[in-house]
Amino acid sequence: MFQDPTFWVLVSFVMFVAVLVYLKVPGMVTGALDKRAEKIKSDLDEAEALLTEAQDLLASYQKKQREAADEAEKIKAAAREEAKRITDHGQERLAQSLERREKLAMDRIAQAEAAAVDAIKAETVDIAIDATRELLATKLTDAKADAMIGDAIKDLPKQLN
Repeated sequence: MFQDPTFWVLVSFVMFVAVLVYLKVPGMVTGALDKRAEKIKSDLDEAEALLTEAQDLLASYQKKQREAADEAEKIKAAAREEAKRITDHGQERLAQSLERREKLAMDRIAQAEAAAVDAIKAETVDIAIDATRELLATKLTDAKADAMIGDAIKDLPKQLN
């Protein structure tokens, strides 16, 4: 039995285990494993906390994005309303301006018509006076002219009053 190498391997193994137990190596290994397990657990807890924080942050940003989109829609609606109001006001001002220009053009046309009528009357009077002169110069005798002048002088006081 002392000659058998298997015996000595068993003895050395038992002694090795005894030394390990004596030196508290299993406790150290268990302690190291426990520390590692605790570190892993704390890392997992921290990762879970970070995940929760990231999800909260994501939800917050999504809410802000929805609020910003709603605000953008409100701004767009207000801009459309303002553009419509400006367009309506511009069309109203354009209609008023066209109405004023039309009235001004009509006034100018009326003035031009009046001026043309006055010019035609003046030309007619000039033509009538020229015709009367010619008629009097060619058809009127001296006796008849004297009689007409006398009648005009007699009527003059009546026409002055």
